[in-house]
Amino acid sequence: MATLTTASKMMPPAMQRLIKGGDRSMIMMSDDIAMMKQVTDTHAPDGREVDVKPLLLLVEDILNRATLTASTGPTMGSPYAENMEDKGYQASFNAVLDVLSYTIERISCELSAKALTGGEAHATTLSICNMLAPFSWDAKLVLTLAAFAFNYGEFWLLAQIYTTNQLAKSMAILKQLPMIMEHSGALKSRFDALNGLIQAMLKVTRCVVDLKDLPSAYISSEAPALSAAMAHVPTAVYWTIRSAVACASQITSLTSYGIEYISSTTEAWELSTMDHKLKNIYEHLQKQIDICKQYIEEKRDIEAYQTLLNLFETIHIDNMKVLKALIYPKDDILPLVEGTSKKRVNLEVLRRRNVLLLISGLDISQDELSILEQIHGESKLHTTQRQINQYEVVWIPIVDRSVKWTDPVQKQFEALQSRMPWYTVYHPNLIHKVAIRFIREQWHFRNKPILVVLDPQGKVVSPNAIHMMWIWGSNAFPFTTLREEALWKEEEWTLELLVDGMDPTILNWIREGKYIFLYGGDDIEWIRKFTTAARQVAMAARIPLEMVYVGKSSKREQVQRAIDTINDEKLSSTWQDLTLVWYFWTRLESMFFSKIQLGKVDEHGLLIQQLKRLLSFDKAGGWAILSKGSSIVVNGHRNTVLPALLEYDLWKEHVPTKGYDVAFKEHYEKIRDVAHPCCRFEFQSAGGRIPESLRCPECQRLMEKLTTFVCCHEKVVPTIYE
Repeated sequence: MATLTTASKMMPPAMQRLIKGGDRSMIMMSDDIAMMKQVTDTHAPDGREVDVKPLLLLVEDILNRATLTASTGPTMGSPYAENMEDKGYQASFNAVLDVLSYTIERISCELSAKALTGGEAHATTLSICNMLAPFSWDAKLVLTLAAFAFNYGEFWLLAQIYTTNQLAKSMAILKQLPMIMEHSGALKSRFDALNGLIQAMLKVTRCVVDLKDLPSAYISSEAPALSAAMAHVPTAVYWTIRSAVACASQITSLTSYGIEYISSTTEAWELSTMDHKLKNIYEHLQKQIDICKQYIEEKRDIEAYQTLLNLFETIHIDNMKVLKALIYPKDDILPLVEGTSKKRVNLEVLRRRNVLLLISGLDISQDELSILEQIHGESKLHTTQRQINQYEVVWIPIVDRSVKWTDPVQKQFEALQSRMPWYTVYHPNLIHKVAIRFIREQWHFRNKPILVVLDPQGKVVSPNAIHMMWIWGSNAFPFTTLREEALWKEEEWTLELLVDGMDPTILNWIREGKYIFLYGGDDIEWIRKFTTAARQVAMAARIPLEMVYVGKSSKREQVQRAIDTINDEKLSSTWQDLTLVWYFWTRLESMFFSKIQLGKVDEHGLLIQQLKRLLSFDKAGGWAILSKGSSIVVNGHRNTVLPALLEYDLWKEHVPTKGYDVAFKEHYEKIRDVAHPCCRFEFQSAGGRIPESLRCPECQRLMEKLTTFVCCHEKVVPTIYE
């Protein structure tokens, strides 16, 4: 106890005053209005603008290397160290030091002198604030930390090299460093406290510098978050400078008076108290800064979105501005991967080309990819070399940024990318969120793939040509809306339109003028009754009849079971490949969506009305289409087609005179007039464009709009109840 008392009497004056009870209470007075008024009264900026960021990088580098606990090993570098090889950076940095070095040295002397002469910590802090009166708040902090780092860095530099450098060893002896290092274990709490407080000082300083850097063009000083943060800056400046005074006093006293005069536990408590104070200040400032940055980011995103909108309304000499805005705006990396060689390439490969942007998520199906690859290959074979050189396909992968990018997701992406024979974006994160918003809102992308076509000037010539590609394949080149309208003018409601080369056998039947039943559904009992009745009527009427089962647009597993049963029982022909079934229904739905996109979904033409009926029948159960050759005779629901066949005795007398097709149709129409099944259309919320209204193909009334949740259990059903 006597030793401690003696040590207290011989303690440096600054240390004695730092731990006085009155001073302790002042540490807790963060909201002391009188004290803060003293600080703000010293603030008299003269308008000088000082870029303190290079100096802050240097200070961070020094303090991060010097704030060791009880070790002198190397620490990680900083951006400053990486930039020091840049001569231009050195020149600009030296210019800053030329202006500020005198001020830094004055503060450094003040920190050392007050520690030795017994200056009271609060008075010393205000003295430094007066020296820094003409400077902005951020400059006050950086200059103070630079002055502190000047002495503190020297201390640790000697500590790190005195064992290997004779000059450093001699200087270290003058500063009692060997003795201090010998007792580094006993001083660990001191070093830990210093290290913690210095890091807190750096964090608060970085916050104040960040506040100064917030762009006024995007956030007003009156914004609540910024206003709240700026009101707290004088407090942050005071306590950071006050902490620098305390840290400087610790090191100066340690080297001047020796370790026997320092009560480690007491000073460590004082430093940890200020560390706690600064951490609270930092958390408050950082929270407000985060709010400000989010606000600024939102403002910038709005501006960037409007710029993107304007870009598509402007005439350009080529497509580069548009492609850079959508894919990647900078020139620092190669953003594309070439489809064949898989080498990374620049966007320049797309300059003045017709560009087909294939936009999808990572869940694009293998069926879709297979058909797209086939069409892409055919288009390269069937178009001229000049046409081939005019257009390119680019895959734009859109992913949910809120979902963590894991190794399995990366592998899924790479598997898709490796399979695609066209250009792909190197990585989904290259695509800016503003571009994603544009794609979703302007091009109505949800999750199903779309194909946006840009001409050589970057103008959108088709908002979604995927429907054209499914319907007409490479014949739709150059995939413009004008081409889409022209192709529709050539089409009629025929069986050839529905199957379009998918099945050569059906095309042969068409050429032979046979009667053909195309039918679908997943009710195997109805299928048995229908195929049996159709075959019996055909035999009775002595007509050549063929039947093909084409499944449903959904319920893949049920369709596969139906195909197996039909084949086993030899009920009719089927499509063995489910990809073909998928493609058939995708083409029909694409015809529907193409008409929606063209604004002609409710026109009164035979083709669109019959197409709507067929798609509605698919949702409502079984159906059948009867054609004679390519001419479609009946497009009917299960509840009308099967009864018409079963009632053959009522219309068989007309077959010899009118023909099977006309006789069947007339009787079918009589039944249809009595029984009108409800019409249904289902649009996936992820499916893109959904019409605001739709007319019923049966009665032409506006249909009722409902919201439906559906699960068809097409994958393994998990066990959720045990």
